[in-house]
Amino acid sequence: MRPAFFQHAFLGAFAALLLAAPAFGQSLDRPDADPNAYPNPYAQADNFLKLPPGRVMGSSSAVALDREGHIWVADRCGANDCKGSKLDPIMEFDANGNFIKAFGAGKFLFPHGIFIDKDDHIWLTDGHVGDGIGDDILEFDQSGKVLRTLGTPGMAGDGEYTFNEPNAVLVAPGGDIFVTDGHTPDEGNARIMHYDRNGKFVMEWGGHGIGLGRVEVPHALAMDKEGRLYVADRYNNRIQIFSQDGQLLDIWSQFGRPSGIYIDDNDILYCTDSESRTPVEYGFHPGWARGIRIGSIKDGIVRALIPDIDPEADRHVTSGGEGIWARNGVVYSAQVRQQRIVKYAPKAPLF
Repeated sequence: MRPAFFQHAFLGAFAALLLAAPAFGQSLDRPDADPNAYPNPYAQADNFLKLPPGRVMGSSSAVALDREGHIWVADRCGANDCKGSKLDPIMEFDANGNFIKAFGAGKFLFPHGIFIDKDDHIWLTDGHVGDGIGDDILEFDQSGKVLRTLGTPGMAGDGEYTFNEPNAVLVAPGGDIFVTDGHTPDEGNARIMHYDRNGKFVMEWGGHGIGLGRVEVPHALAMDKEGRLYVADRYNNRIQIFSQDGQLLDIWSQFGRPSGIYIDDNDILYCTDSESRTPVEYGFHPGWARGIRIGSIKDGIVRALIPDIDPEADRHVTSGGEGIWARNGVVYSAQVRQQRIVKYAPKAPLF
């Protein structure tokens, strides 16, 4: 059984909803369990990516692996924004972390969400706009050639072919394209967009708010083998699960405040929480530790937590991982504030 709909979703006051909501723990049968009481069966490997001479890693929320196991990272040009930079934000590394190549200079302002499709094409969203670029999504082949532009470069909007701070892109096995659009709470867009394999608009759903099917900062996307779409509804502290035509199937809150989500070939869900904090302000989610929660989508039970070890995490709007990808149990996490990519290798089998 999947967990029931988030029982306080109809409350109008966001803080009241959070204070009244139950915490999910080690088992869905124990609704009052500590949401942080999970083992951490992973060893952390910092600085495993070997950057080219003179290059430093900037903020990143974008990391993905291709079929060869090569690691693709889009950083924000050694800083937290690529405006005016001549650096190539998209970098390729081999499985051992050796630098191979980079491309994409001058095409992005704020690289945000990355996806690699079944043809090993690299898709990247740009969450800022200005100077004739941004608020769009570019598809590249592995040589760096632009194959497609989705959206209208340099133009923010709420139309069928304009975005306003697009966060994530996902390409289904059949080629349909899904985009989450809107990064600012209560402003701009808050929606999930569906396009066919040719980039033709099909439909959208969502809208601002806490109600069922509404989204507030839909920050990341994942899809399971059945084609169900998992949306990281970050500002509402939940994952919402939809059919591809926008039908709400379930709501999960046990994985924390989701910034990044990924589902691997074994139906394991990896979810980053980079924002939960105690102060009654942005990120308000008291009692929940930041980190990466891991569990099976077959039962929705969280079984592990890789904690954010920043001792001052509660003081910062973000810390720890945002973007995430996994392969054979190894987890790759992109961190915005720490400006690094972290690799976590399992010390023992988890499932």
